[in-house]
Amino acid sequence: MNTPLILFLIATVIPVFFGKIQAAPLWLCLQALALGWTTLSLRGELSLHTLGAGLETIAVRAWLVPLLLRRTLARQTQAHLDLMPSNLFAWGVAIALIILAFKFGDGSRTDARALTLGVIAATVMIALLILSTNDAPTAQLVALLFMENALALFEALMPEPWPLPVHGALSAVYILTFAVGNWLVGHHAPAPLTGQEQVKEIA
Repeated sequence: MNTPLILFLIATVIPVFFGKIQAAPLWLCLQALALGWTTLSLRGELSLHTLGAGLETIAVRAWLVPLLLRRTLARQTQAHLDLMPSNLFAWGVAIALIILAFKFGDGSRTDARALTLGVIAATVMIALLILSTNDAPTAQLVALLFMENALALFEALMPEPWPLPVHGALSAVYILTFAVGNWLVGHHAPAPLTGQEQVKEIA
């Protein structure tokens, strides 16, 4: 039961320490797949509601948005940069935040819901750390999408699942977050170099 939660956490932590911005669509896709798996595992039954929510998660969070984000990053010069600055100070802060987040999940060895809460807290803290350490618009967009996935994972802690219209609203917010972020990324993208500027750049 804890396997999808661990997968979700891995998809959050690894790109922060070792990933580039251009690889973010892959990690977002893995988060979404783990999100659907977690919901099914914690509910313990395959109902029409669970199936509909799972298909919506796969369609929007694991396919549509990562695909569009990949196309956006292919046009950005900053996509090859680290998602978070690679220095010992930033890494130390990230490790401390993850440890602090899992204080919420002290019972994770026996209670999957406690582990879920720890994973949610870790994801939110990591997203806030990216927002505060990387001013690249693409990195900040990825951090917001991480936070949106953490919000969706929070449903697994609810005694009763959210109605399907709420799932639709969350998916609409997820798409809207990407659309606005994509517009801001394009709006703040550096202008292409002219011929003279390219010669100066080479020189």
